[in-house]
Amino acid sequence: MKSDAEELMPRLLPVDFGASTEELDLNGPPRNPREYLRQVQLEASLCPEVVVAQIDPQETEEETNSCHAAPVGFSPSLHWQQQQVSNFSDVRQPKLTDEEGWKTFCLGETVYLGTSSCQTNAEPALDYSKMGFPPFLSIVSRLNQSTVLMLLEILISWFEEHEFAPQLGRWLYSLLACLEKPLIPEAHSCIRQLARRCSHLRSTLESQEDEKLPPLNLLICLVAR
Repeated sequence: MKSDAEELMPRLLPVDFGASTEELDLNGPPRNPREYLRQVQLEASLCPEVVVAQIDPQETEEETNSCHAAPVGFSPSLHWQQQQVSNFSDVRQPKLTDEEGWKTFCLGETVYLGTSSCQTNAEPALDYSKMGFPPFLSIVSRLNQSTVLMLLEILISWFEEHEFAPQLGRWLYSLLACLEKPLIPEAHSCIRQLARRCSHLRSTLESQEDEKLPPLNLLICLVAR
């Protein structure tokens, strides 16, 4: 009985190879297109459907244990570590349609929920669940265009009702950089809305020294030009 791959292959590569049963040398270059396609089919048939990586648990444990131990007083408490792992698990992969999850992920609880950012002297200050995850390249590079636009719309909608925050600026800049041209009408409308909000907020600033002025000008410039 043919495998799923073998059943699909004729439809994916509808080439008539005829009745030839000539043996092909898989190590040599194909001499024509038909021979190339036949060689691909033969190579695929030799590949296992499931591949399992062989990992040596002892070697992995030795690599982990090779990390330098933290000096006395530099290591966070076990409770703090467990709390951070729990927070990270909750926000690391918000569902595509989970607006609240995305806002918490990008902006953090301190900005989005308006919670206190006070930290005790006994615990490290770096807490992404509180301050939001930065738009790391490893994150934004994996977003397709529909997700980029959806996330822009979510953040701009939030921005319409709230003040500017550095976390918001970093994400807006990164998402704008990910938009592919030519822009679709929805993207045009979205970024124009962003420019209008930035220009309105800029008009309310009382000083040219306001720290929000440069990022607002930058976003307006990027949209306009």
